[in-house]
Amino acid sequence: MSLRHRDDALRLLVWDQHPHHPDPDMATLCETRRRRALWLLAAVVDDWGGEWGSCEANAPQRGTKSWARLPR
Repeated sequence: MSLRHRDDALRLLVWDQHPHHPDPDMATLCETRRRRALWLLAAVVDDWGGEWGSCEANAPQRGTKSWARLPR
């Protein structure tokens, strides 16, 4: 987990070990479940005018990277 204040915004970054699915249908299902599970984060970020998302983590991390950016 990383929490930083940069470019006049609060940035939160979290990695998990959940691997990326090579099957497009499974990847879509997993992304839908992840977004549904993070509904509170989505509501807070939307209220503050920020942005959030998730993607495959870059090396050397493995799994999925989820992030949020809240402007000042």
